[in-house]
Amino acid sequence: MASVLKIDNLSISFGGLKAVDNLSFEIEDKMIYGLIGPNGAGKTTVFNCITKFYTPNQGSVKFKTIEDKVVELMDYKVHEIVNLGLVRTFQNVELIKDLSIIDNLLIGAHSQYKSTVIAQAFMLKKARNEEKLMREKAMNILKDLGLEDKAEEIAGSQPYGVLKNVELARTLMSDPKLIIIDEPAAGLNETETEALAIMIRKIRDTYHCAILMVEHDMGLVMNTCERICAINFGKKLAEGTPDEIKKNKDVQEAYLGKEDDIA
Repeated sequence: MASVLKIDNLSISFGGLKAVDNLSFEIEDKMIYGLIGPNGAGKTTVFNCITKFYTPNQGSVKFKTIEDKVVELMDYKVHEIVNLGLVRTFQNVELIKDLSIIDNLLIGAHSQYKSTVIAQAFMLKKARNEEKLMREKAMNILKDLGLEDKAEEIAGSQPYGVLKNVELARTLMSDPKLIIIDEPAAGLNETETEALAIMIRKIRDTYHCAILMVEHDMGLVMNTCERICAINFGKKLAEGTPDEIKKNKDVQEAYLGKEDDIA
């Protein structure tokens, strides 16, 4: 399997309503991929099925792990997914506002700690060594993303755009093969959104991971994603490059509006 994620015939219903209907798409390794559609189209539901927050009624979700082993994600529990190399962010920033930025990153590495709870509680040698290595890793990530000067600052004191970047930085603590980001531009102004686009590309290029993004900001999607899948009522409308999606009549009618409006 050359791709990092392959979804085949994914379907899920809630109370008789089909939220996702026989959806299939594939994401290549190190690709930035967009999933778009109007409100209620089923985009976040797809994310939740991939990460096992929901269990689909049918379909397959194949994933190529950190160790390049192809697994069926439906066979894993929610808490096991991150160790395979798949992480996600949420529409609302999920940081602990009273902790420093670097401590928020260290929380993202909790699944990688090998020392026991007792060793950590009493800060035995193995736990101290792990803590040192993880802190160095967190600082390197912050440095790569231009956030090192804010490492010891409290998260709750930061602007919203910085918090979005910190949340992305935290995903890198688990050495992801694929990062799923849900509406990263929500609440950002135009300048912050442009900076976010640069950040997303830098993360892909520096850490060699694929990125799957749900986003309503068409400027961000079209300028950042290499391939896009458009859905409506849980069904695939079209899949292709940004230019192909712009020109697709079904997509224009369902979501994007007239072609002139998105050129």
